[in-house]
Amino acid sequence: MNRKFHTKSRLLGAAAVAAILAHAGPAGAQEDTIKIGILHSLSGTMAISETTLKDVMLMLVAEQNKKGGLLGKQIEPVVVDIASDWPLAAEKARELIEVNEVDAVFGCWTSVCRKSVLPVFEELNSLLFYPVQYEGEESQRNVFYTGASPNQQAIPAVDYLMNEEGVERWVLAGTDYVYPQTTNKILEAYLKDKGVAAEDIIVNYTPFGHSDWQTIVSDIKNFGSAGKKTAVVSTINGDANVPFYRELGNQGIAAEDIPVVAFSVGEEELAGLDTAPLVGHLAAWNYFMSVDTPENASFIETWHAFIDDKERVTNDPMEAHYIGFNMWVAAVEKAGSTDADGVIDAIVGVEVPNLTGGTAVMLPNHHITKPVLIGEIQADGQFDVVWETEDLVAGDAWSDFLPESAVLEADWTDPVNCGNYNTQTKTCGGS
Repeated sequence: MNRKFHTKSRLLGAAAVAAILAHAGPAGAQEDTIKIGILHSLSGTMAISETTLKDVMLMLVAEQNKKGGLLGKQIEPVVVDIASDWPLAAEKARELIEVNEVDAVFGCWTSVCRKSVLPVFEELNSLLFYPVQYEGEESQRNVFYTGASPNQQAIPAVDYLMNEEGVERWVLAGTDYVYPQTTNKILEAYLKDKGVAAEDIIVNYTPFGHSDWQTIVSDIKNFGSAGKKTAVVSTINGDANVPFYRELGNQGIAAEDIPVVAFSVGEEELAGLDTAPLVGHLAAWNYFMSVDTPENASFIETWHAFIDDKERVTNDPMEAHYIGFNMWVAAVEKAGSTDADGVIDAIVGVEVPNLTGGTAVMLPNHHITKPVLIGEIQADGQFDVVWETEDLVAGDAWSDFLPESAVLEADWTDPVNCGNYNTQTKTCGGS
């Protein structure tokens, strides 16, 4: 690995350290702490999205320590910067577990990051709480997926565009890595199953950090001029979203003409944009800052007080960390230990509040229940919720729309204890 990317573990800021130590009890008490790892990109192309996730984890730890910590001990966060470099993520995950001796890790954004670190968590039998929507087609014993799977985001978004907006032509635009590729494979199969012709679907991939969108946006505009209602389903990740949306505005693509529904653009990404040309475009998430519930109001108030900036927004992956952290705390308390095997056994069935007024339950497949919301971008960078599911949706590990996956189930409880159990052959295909 290129050593120029090897950065030292990021230490907590002085204010955060002071806040945690203030509730740590007598001198020397910090030697007897429960450590957790925070594994996010604080530099590079993904920093625009992930830095806030580090910050919210520090807030959650500080709030839990105010309540007395966990099992009579204070929680000590260990922060590392994976610098948007996926081999480095695996190296840093190993460092957190072996050197820093953390009991659980909260981190990653991209699926390539998650897949890079998975072997480490399996080998060392540690726990990863992954807070971002992903492509599915996976269920690992040591991972808890607190973001959305495709049936909790991508499929409902397409249904909304098809049924409510009358969309007939589809541009599937994504960053060139596993999450967009697999999600679009599922969406292509789903659209064709719904009767959409192959010539009414185009797929486009661009590298991380892509900045020159003029030709691609021009192609989208031409594709949408054939007389059929057209939409863009965007799995573009990171800071490439900024020039993409700017170019949409430059070329006069309004939401009423060709709506864009994004799966990786939330309040944090919009904070760096002139949103005027984007009003009316959409995003599909399971939480928006604009949700009007007492739970969300309290969360936002706590966030603003912690970060000391009332302009800082909240977003969906922050809520996923909120849910995942609280589930981990509840499972540790239930197990009476931070031991990985005990937490894995204890966490299935754990139910904690979400921020939209309901609850999240950890399922046997290590995914959770979620509402699905479609939000419309407003001029102030917030989202107006225009549609939501009536009930909570249980996350699927394996897609019903891919033949090879439709026969698979994940269940990490006895007697199955398998992440890809074949319901036809009655065998487990592996972890």
